[in-house]
This record gives sequence, structure tokens and C-alpha cells, in this order.
Amino acid sequence: MLQQLVELTSIVLRPEPLDAEIERRCKHAWEEAPCPNCGETTINAGDSSPRLWCSNCRYTFTYTRNTPFEGRTLTPGEIIIAFVLYADTLLSINQVAQLFEAVYDTVHTTIREVEAAFESGFHLVWTHLQENGDSPTQIDETGQKCSGFKGQMPPRDGLSRGGDSDPGRSRWEGAPGDTMTLVGACRDTLRVIRAERGAKPDELRQTLDEVEILSGKIDELWHDGWRGYAPLVYDNEKVVPHSEEFVTDEGVHVNQVECLWSLVNPWL
Repeated sequence: MLQQLVELTSIVLRPEPLDAEIERRCKHAWEEAPCPNCGETTINAGDSSPRLWCSNCRYTFTYTRNTPFEGRTLTPGEIIIAFVLYADTLLSINQVAQLFEAVYDTVHTTIREVEAAFESGFHLVWTHLQENGDSPTQIDETGQKCSGFKGQMPPRDGLSRGGDSDPGRSRWEGAPGDTMTLVGACRDTLRVIRAERGAKPDELRQTLDEVEILSGKIDELWHDGWRGYAPLVYDNEKVVPHSEEFVTDEGVHVNQVECLWSLVNPWL
């Protein structure tokens, strides 16, 4: 059905607005970055050309240099569309490829290499998260190894990304609780640790200790009352039972840590 819709031009991708926005953002980033040749922060970019130049050493290069968009057959906008369709839907790479004029191998290679680039870039995100805060430490947990199965009951025996050789796929792996992930947040800071596979709430003592190791001294702890936190003993511990409310009259909540989930979910 998807192939028929494409052939009938009922589905038409327009990557041009994305192309322009990606070019604008990359150029802006390069204007604040050091020159790849001389190291000086003297990069200039024009509006009508993909090329940039250094006013110090006159070195020229394109705005896609050192990005996942460099040297691709697909345009930057097409790459983003293909990657998002693959990452956030149940479409297989084969189905995603039907939306583009490029051959399957091109789409497959691009998605895989962009995926690897995003994964390897996690340490860059992580450096921005490793800051200490003085506010109460909020902690939250999840029992799922990975989201993305759209509420369906999996499982299909997984390949590298889940799913099987049939069209469509699922990124779901394991049963809830197979991998327990704890998140501790201080102000706008996020720390993530993961228990051993198959860990149960009463087996998380060592992992819970790591919250304090990663977050620094915990003077005040806020959580939602999950029974797995029972081994934690703090003089200043405050609970907000979500079955009753999301913010107590005293202002206790775990909203920050739940909002910050979006930063780390792609890598779980």
C-alpha cells in the first residue's frame, strides 16, 4: 500500500525547508567553532553558497564537514526524514526507502551511519549533563529497556534493531524490569545509571548507591515512592505519590527528571 501511494504521488516528500534550516544551523555552528585548519575562530559563511571560509588562513570547506550529512547522496533534509521515520515509527528501512528516489543500499547505509554518528555523539551531550547542583535530587525509574513498540504486544525475535525479516519492526526488547534504569536530576542536571539485567527492586542497593556517587552528596532526595527506593535511607527524604498528586503542597515533585528523560531516551 505504501508503494502504491508513492507511485500515485499521494505521498510527496518536500525536504527543501529542512535542507535550508539544516544549512542555516550548521553555518551558525561553524561561525562559532574553530577553523579545522588553523584553529582560529574566524569562520565566515555566505547565504548563497554552501562553502565557508576562514578569514585568517583562507581555508575553505562546506558546511556539512564533520557532520552526518557530509558526502551523502541524500540531501540533509532527506537524511533527517529517513532517520526519523526509521527511529520513531515501525517502518523498516526497506519501507522507508520506498519514499525516496535513491536505491535501497543508499538509504540503508545512510540510516545506519547516521545512527552510529548519533550514538557516538552521546558523550558530547553527556558532558553538558555532568554538572553539580545544590537543589534537591529528584530520582525516577523505568522498567523498560527501550520504548518504541507503540503499545503493541511484541515480541518478535529481534535482529540488530528488533523485529524480524517481515515488514515492520519493534525496538522492544525483554520484559519490563529486565533492565532497570534510574535517573537522578539536580536542577537541570541529569545522571543515568542502569542496574544489572533482571534486577528487581530489592536487588538495587548497589545501583542506588551509585546515584550518590554520580550526583555527589545528596542532602535532600525527592522521589515518587516506588518500592525499589526502600533501601535508600536519607534524613531529608520527601515523597510525592503519583496516585494522589504530581506536586505536593510543599512543592515536592519529580517533574524535572521526567522532562529530562527526553534527553537520554534515544540512547537507552
